[in-house]
Amino acid sequence: MQIGSLKLKNDIILAPLAGITNLPFRLLAKAAGCGLVCSEMVSANGLVHRSPKTMNMLASDPMEKPLSIQLFGSDPGLMAEAAVMAAESGADVVDINLGCSVKKVVKTGAGAGLMRAPAQAEAVIKAVRRAVRIPLTIKIRSGWTASAEQAIGIAEMAEGCGVDAIAVHPRTAGQGFSGSADWRVIARLKDRLRIPVIGNGDIGLPADAVRMKAQTGCDAVMIGRRAIGYPWIFSQIQDSFEGRKPRAPALSERFDLIETYVRASVRYMGEDNACRVLRSRLCWFVKGLPHNARFRESAAQLNSEAETIEKIRSFEHMLAQTAASRRPERCRPI
Repeated sequence: MQIGSLKLKNDIILAPLAGITNLPFRLLAKAAGCGLVCSEMVSANGLVHRSPKTMNMLASDPMEKPLSIQLFGSDPGLMAEAAVMAAESGADVVDINLGCSVKKVVKTGAGAGLMRAPAQAEAVIKAVRRAVRIPLTIKIRSGWTASAEQAIGIAEMAEGCGVDAIAVHPRTAGQGFSGSADWRVIARLKDRLRIPVIGNGDIGLPADAVRMKAQTGCDAVMIGRRAIGYPWIFSQIQDSFEGRKPRAPALSERFDLIETYVRASVRYMGEDNACRVLRSRLCWFVKGLPHNARFRESAAQLNSEAETIEKIRSFEHMLAQTAASRRPERCRPI
């Protein structure tokens, strides 16, 4: 998979997820086999005005490379300036958000709001393209109607402006995450464009990624919500792409990863902030495990890194003992 001058190791990409794909989460995705990780969406206005919280979203680590930074905004000048800041911070790709349908974003003309203002979208894309030399991508939805004509128009315009790849989530802005993603939109864009098309939406299992590629001809798949708490989806998709049976993580691997996430979160946020966030986020990683309600209850009052690690390992030990007690004993020869 090639995006402009950047060659990826595989065709599997982490979607930008607001409030989720921060540095600790991206490191997990990368370690699990993701070819390109993407930041949560970053406000161009916040960057240009040096908001400490927004500036912190540019934090990176060599272990997560290559990295895409997704920007949102509707002012061409601010978006161009923010793109330069992202590139200077170490981004390998700048991505422009044309898909967020959250009201507070759309009402400013950003996100999916740009899809119904093609002239403004073109001005933003051209300004960013002039400002940076690194690969430039955009992420879009089907548009504001199910016809997907807006998606096709924006995609063809973006290609003409020098965008290097396009990711499409084929739901309308009004759908949010409800209903089903219409993969036919991905196929239509692939038929119309020369640049790579990245498919996103309704990939819950490795087999879904294989099916999306087969049905749409897309160049890569982008994984969003399914990766929350289960980053092994990336290696499992790669297994499927290469004709192998996807390998499920062992219990010890799962808990090693949880500990890694805790330690990275403490480094990134500080112990107090990290523990407050982890009280809810650790529940992502134990979904589907036996007795996870007990763990969720114990995690609700985390106050230190050491306490968090101790609770994680205690839960792992309890699960291992439970599994061992259920194994049938082997008959010994007499």
